Amino acid sequence: MSQLTDRSRHVIAPTQAFDTDIEVVASEGSWVTDATGKRYLDFTCGIAVSNLGHQHPLVKAAILEQIDSVWHAGGVFWYESLVRAAERLRTITPEGIDQFFFMNSGAESVEGAVKLARKTTGRQGVVVFRGGFHGRTMGSVSYTTSTAKYRQGYHPLVGSVFVTPFPRPFRWQMTHEDATARAIDELDLMFKHEVTPAEIACFLVEPLQGEGGYYPAGKEFLEHLRDVADRHGILLVVDEVQTGFGRTGAWFTSDVYDVRPDVMVMGKAIANGLPLSAFGAPAELLAKWPRGSHGTTFGGNPISCAAAAATIEALADVIPQVPKLSTHAFERWEELQLRHRAIGDVRGLGLMIGVELVGDDGHEPDADAFAHISAFAKQEGMLILPCGPDGNIIRFIPPLTVSTEDLDLGIDILDRALGDLEER
Repeated sequence: MSQLTDRSRHVIAPTQAFDTDIEVVASEGSWVTDATGKRYLDFTCGIAVSNLGHQHPLVKAAILEQIDSVWHAGGVFWYESLVRAAERLRTITPEGIDQFFFMNSGAESVEGAVKLARKTTGRQGVVVFRGGFHGRTMGSVSYTTSTAKYRQGYHPLVGSVFVTPFPRPFRWQMTHEDATARAIDELDLMFKHEVTPAEIACFLVEPLQGEGGYYPAGKEFLEHLRDVADRHGILLVVDEVQTGFGRTGAWFTSDVYDVRPDVMVMGKAIANGLPLSAFGAPAELLAKWPRGSHGTTFGGNPISCAAAAATIEALADVIPQVPKLSTHAFERWEELQLRHRAIGDVRGLGLMIGVELVGDDGHEPDADAFAHISAFAKQEGMLILPCGPDGNIIRFIPPLTVSTEDLDLGIDILDRALGDLEER
């Protein structure tokens, strides 16, 4: 334990969990350096936030320039970086997502999006999908079902939230087509037995589940939600907090699947590490939301907005390279899957890849395997994160700026870690 982590025990609430005890003192690109001088290949990206890697020069310059003018406004006066960030967003979001409300975190923007849906439709029901993660504030945790522990001890939660299955082919031991059909059937049954579509304000869905296990929704499932939403006056709210800004190979996963959201929630990589999030919707929908019905003190901070505008500019040159890196990563992981019995499944899009670790039966989740591999990787100078309700899935999320050499280095370390696991 470092001196810093020892000091933290006296002043930091123990409920705030950290994945490692490393004290980082420097960072650049795909690497971080601890207080002893040891370097680590950082494939956590601050939980899919630093898509441009650490200390990106364009973003850093924008931050330093903004510091010299305006730090904070609190909704009292206008400032350039707020409008510039929104204008940049409008150039990359799907058609119809043309006005934005900036907040501080993904959870806050989820809550804002649901408030918008409830207020403008006059309905209160929200349909969410089992395994989804939408934040951990009291409102957003009511929509989060990636693991029950996030909800434990906080009941009663927000009411009129209805949970229905999300396609999970590997866990259900089905083809993607059969899993999609099952999820659609369950949605239809929910509308028959639990709540009518006329009572639903919105569907809230991740196009590729993050914390819940890196399961892609698939085009057919999202198209079905779009169709049901159109038929019944339901708003389709797509949570792109983790999947956005190039992570899945396009600006947004909605683009990958060519499915139009009514409301889009964004966060994490939007400002490459500075606290910022946003939700966007058509101007005609936002015009139905009375002035002052929602607000924020720190959301849309001038420095964060300057970073966001620069991040979008920088990503425009980076995102076209992601499909090539993704193909290379998937090819390597699929080859590893043939050699390592602990790999049950490899799935995802772009550089958002889930590697599911299983026991000897080839199916049951093995959280101990992840713990072993993570510890081995840390010793070798690499940081990774888990996901899934059982904590058994490697969340493979390198920076989008990662070099092929560093990408291979990371996979090589995990290859050795898997071999070490199998020699136990």
